[in-house]
Formats: sequence, structure tokens, C-alpha cells
Amino acid sequence: MGSIGRILRSGGGAAQEEPRPESGRAEALIQEFESSEKGWFWETTRDGTLSYISDSVARGLGRETADLIDRSFADLVSSESNDGSATSERTLGFYLSSHVAFQDLIVRAKTKNEIWWSITGRPVHDDFGRFFGFRGFASDLTKMRQSEVELDRLARQDSLTGLPNREVLRRALDDALVSAVRRKHRCSVFLLDLDRFKAVNDTLGHPAGDTLLRLVSLRLRDEVGDMGQVGRLGGDEFEVVLPATSSKPELSKLAQGIIDSLTRPYTINGTVVSIGASVGIVTSDYDDRTSDDLMRDADLALYAAKAAGKGCFRFFEPEMHEAARERQRLESDLRVALEKEQLRVVFQPSVDASSEAVTGFEALVRWDHPEHGPISPVQFIPLAEEIGLINEIGEWVLRTACEEAVKWPSSVNVAVNLSPVQFKAHALPSIVRAVLSDTGLSAKRLELEITEGVFLNNDEHVHEMIGSLKAIGLKLALDDFGTGYSSLSYLQRVPFDKIKIDRSFVQGASDPESRNASLIRAMVGLASDLKMQTTAEGVETQDELTLVRNLGCSLVQGYIFGKPMPAEDALALASEGAIIRPDAHLTPREPRMRIIRAALLHHAGQVKGARLRNISSGGALVECREEMPVGAEIKLDFAAGGLIPGKVVWAKGTQFGVQFSEKFNLKLLQPPKPAPKSPATMKPNYMSGNEA
Repeated sequence: MGSIGRILRSGGGAAQEEPRPESGRAEALIQEFESSEKGWFWETTRDGTLSYISDSVARGLGRETADLIDRSFADLVSSESNDGSATSERTLGFYLSSHVAFQDLIVRAKTKNEIWWSITGRPVHDDFGRFFGFRGFASDLTKMRQSEVELDRLARQDSLTGLPNREVLRRALDDALVSAVRRKHRCSVFLLDLDRFKAVNDTLGHPAGDTLLRLVSLRLRDEVGDMGQVGRLGGDEFEVVLPATSSKPELSKLAQGIIDSLTRPYTINGTVVSIGASVGIVTSDYDDRTSDDLMRDADLALYAAKAAGKGCFRFFEPEMHEAARERQRLESDLRVALEKEQLRVVFQPSVDASSEAVTGFEALVRWDHPEHGPISPVQFIPLAEEIGLINEIGEWVLRTACEEAVKWPSSVNVAVNLSPVQFKAHALPSIVRAVLSDTGLSAKRLELEITEGVFLNNDEHVHEMIGSLKAIGLKLALDDFGTGYSSLSYLQRVPFDKIKIDRSFVQGASDPESRNASLIRAMVGLASDLKMQTTAEGVETQDELTLVRNLGCSLVQGYIFGKPMPAEDALALASEGAIIRPDAHLTPREPRMRIIRAALLHHAGQVKGARLRNISSGGALVECREEMPVGAEIKLDFAAGGLIPGKVVWAKGTQFGVQFSEKFNLKLLQPPKPAPKSPATMKPNYMSGNEA
């Protein structure tokens, strides 16, 4: 029997009705609808077995239509959904057996492939009210259901890494807090931020950055394992929720393991990439803190970890709230510091290494806070960059420096530092031209100092900006050379006029065992070959001055020739043309004796083991397992005439410098001369100097 015949029959005697003339058209329309596979028709007998079903359904189930006829319609439908829950409170079998009409019943086909239907049916009765079965139609919901599942997945997962997203992590933390209160234990949260990730994005491109984030997510999952849930908040920020872990040693071990794992090199498209990670840790307590409170505290701990030099972890401490409030107050004060004339520009001289004639000044900004006094540029310059004030402050410094420089002799130049944020501003060349025009300063007397950080964005903008600035006629200097993302390739492409050797290379360079002198020699040779000048920064002693001169540095800048000074002092010095250095600077440093000797350190009623590294009559370099605070009053006992009192004047990790309260007699460290031996008992001496 054809499909239209089965659809139009009404069961029993009603099925004998003659077709109307329009029946051919109706059958064609029904066949057209069925062939579209957007819907289909079905019919059952009074016992629920199929007497008709569209061919498209049979094809979708991988069956022949004849195989489905006389089978129970309910047997084609699964009683459970994907997640194991019932598809409906009332099943298809219930409606078929109870003779009740139903509409839009959502069911899943009993097949390996995922097929979903929306079924509508009504019971069929003859003129005498006798039940003959069901008749109805259905539509395919498979694609719609798959779209819903995908949308649900996207709503729960980070699309890039497949990790849980921010909303899922929020619910996981809420659940962990509820469980912690109920079971009287604590939960913890890690907040992670990748160090140097932006450099990868900028140098290798965003696809490489995306690949790196996927690799990071895999390592994070491996490290955390079953201890908690790892998720991505966005960008290069990740979160770990630890529902039942609060032991500080255990958390420390996990955090360090994560840092060590993420720090291992990655290989992306044949390029080896190295990044780092900083971690902020917070643990819940038996209080009413919410998930928002914990995330805020974890963020403060992460900020502390990054401020400590990155690549480390920090636990949240209540004091961090006060530090955050202080930072907010500082930010608010900085926004009005310029208009309230709290900022000022000072000038540090740069001199010719041979003649010691003043060749220029570096303009440096200072902030005199009305309540807190001088604020270090190390503190407020990054803050200005972060809150978007650096362009305004930078333009003011540039204008102020040029207004002062125009008063100096024409042979004296002025140098102004550019933040990488300023360097990104397309309006920078126009601003420089306007300042030079307004102040009347010659472009050749202006020197702009940039750091290697600007080359992280290795794109056309960088080279276009450099070309635009050089077209003005000014000079470019590469500041803090060797301390950032050093690459010799950009020295070939960028027409620098000067390389400034960072003070970290100058300090200690006069030590015979230091490698700094060799590094400075290499930098000077490189600059000379590229027709660039070199400025040695941070020169403070006569020893350092003599060394950088002998190594061929063109210019010298540092406290030996003057600290940053007010504009009026700079004008006076520029007019004089040369610096008369105090005799104190000319005094060579006291001779030091290299020595490795065990010692006892007395401090605050405790005695600690220590080791001397070198010593002079005025002080010593000491190493101890514990860090010592600057300013600590100590006493040293190294078997040389009793306790030697002194004060810690600087510290770096477990090493620190001690200044003796009184001059120490180095002769006390000389070994006693041995008694004369007879020729028969004398042996060759294989050791000399202090090695014994």
C-alpha cells in the first residue's frame, strides 16, 4: 500500500472512503515533505506496532522499511538520554498504551548514532468510537540538539585550551567553599600568570602564542592531577581550585612544581621558547569569605609574586590589603601630581671619558609627594605606564628638558628617556617636532633613549617609528644595553648613535676575577665597528673610571661626576664646561684580600655559621645561609683577635657587605712564619699565597 493510502485511511470501516480528486496532489505534497527529511509520518495499530513509517526514518536507522513494519514503535526509542537521565517523565510507550494524544515529545532513537526526534501523535477512532491505533508525524532534532550540546560546551569550556572557563571555575570554587565549611576543612586557590608570554606573541605571532597556551594547559593538568581543577580565566591567566588542600608545605611543593614545569623550554614550529610563571596562593578559612574574596586575595598574592621578580609564588598575607590600598592612593595622587607641580626634572651630567668635559645631561623625572616625600621612579613610572599617564608625563619631561637645554652652550646635548608605551604612540614624531619648534632647540642636540623592550614588538611600526624620529635629525641611544632581550640583529637594522652600558656591568668590573670587564670590552668593540659611541653608566669610583677609560668607552656617567641635579645647577655646570671632582672620588679603594674562611656571626642574641669571601681593613664580604637585613648590627668571629663589630651596609640574597666599626689589621690574618727546618726535613712547597 502506498504512503498516501496509509496516511488517509482511518482504520476499520473508515478506511473504505473513496479518495477525493485532490488526493493525488496531497500525496505528491506528502512525498515531497518526506523526501526533504525534515519530517516524517508514522502510524500504529491498536497494539502499538508500526503499520506505516516514512522511508527516510528507516534509512536514518540503517534499516529497511519492511523490517520496521509490525515492530513496536516504542522499541525504536531509547528510554534514556546521553547523560543517563530519562528523556521525559512520560515515555512514548506510556502514551501509546494509554490512548492519550501527545505533542512535541522529545526522544532519542535507539541507535549507535545520535538521532533525536520530536514526535506528535493522536489516537484514531472509528465512527463508533472504537480505538484503532495512533497516527502522527515527527521532525528531526538531531542538528539542533548537537548545536545545543556544542553551545553548552562552549559556555563551560575555554575554546582554545579545552580547560574549564571562568564560570565553571567560579562554580567549582563556590562548591569547594560550601564543602569546606560543612566538613570543617580548608580549600585553596592558585592564580597563575605567565611571564614573558607577550614577548612570544609579539615575536612569533598569535598562532604560536595559542599553541603555547595549549602546551601550558597540558603541563598544568599533569602537575595538578587529581588534586584540583585547572582552568583558564583568559589571556595568559590560569586558575587552580584545590577543594581539599590547605597544607602550606604541600601547596608550596605544588606551586614550585608548576613553576618548574612551565619554565621548561617549549618547541613551537621549530623555535625553542622559554617563559616563566608567577603564582599567587590563597587559602580559605572558617569564615564568611566568598569566592570573590578569595579571588581578590589571590590576585594580591600574584601581584606580590610578580613584584618579587616573577618566577616565584607568594601566599596571601593580610598586610597585602594595606599595600593594595596604598597603591590605589598612590595612583590617585599620581593622576594630579603633574597639575599640582609635584613632578620635577633633574639632570645628570655625562662627560667625555678622556677630557672629562661635559658633553650633555640626562633628564630624569622626580616626584616629591606632599605626604610621603620623594617617590622612587622605579615605583611610579611603571604605575604611570599601567594607568595611561606615561604619555602625558613623558611629553612634559621632553618639553621641560628642551626648555632648559636651549639655555646651555650649543655643544651640550640633552637626553630624554622614552617609555616603550610612548614609543607605540603614532603621534610621537609630531610631538617631538612641536616641542623642538616651540622651544627653539636644535634637533641634533636632542637624544632620545630607548630600551631593548621596544623591539619585542618586532613589527613595521617599530621601524617606521625609528625612521620618523631619525628623519627629524635627533640622535637615538640604546639604554641599559645587555640587560633586556638583547639581540645583535637590531643593531644592524637600527641606526643608533650611542650604546649605554648598564651600571650592572660597570659595578665590580675592576675586580680581577669578574667577567664584566671582558663584556664591556666586547660591547665597546661592537659599538666601535658600528660607528656608535658608548656611555658607561653608574661609574662611582676611581677604579671603575680608570677601567672604562682603558677599555675605550667614549663617555662616562655616574656619581663620580655628579648626581642628578636641579636645572639651575645643570646650567651652571654646562656653562663651566668641566667638572672638578672632589678628592674623595679620587681616592682608590682600599686593598682587599681574597679569602675563604669559616666564621661565626653574632646577631640579635643568636650565633650563626658564616663564611668570609674577601676582606679589607674597612669591611668584608660575608656569606650566610640566612639573609641579613641592611642596617643589622653584627659581630664576626673568624679567629683573628676576638669579636669584630660591624654593620650590614648592603645585601643581595645570602651575601652581604659588612662595614667594620673600627679599622681591622689585615696582618692578623697572615699565617705565622714556620720555624727553620734542616735541609734533611725540607719538602717542596706546592702552595703559595692565601691558598693554604
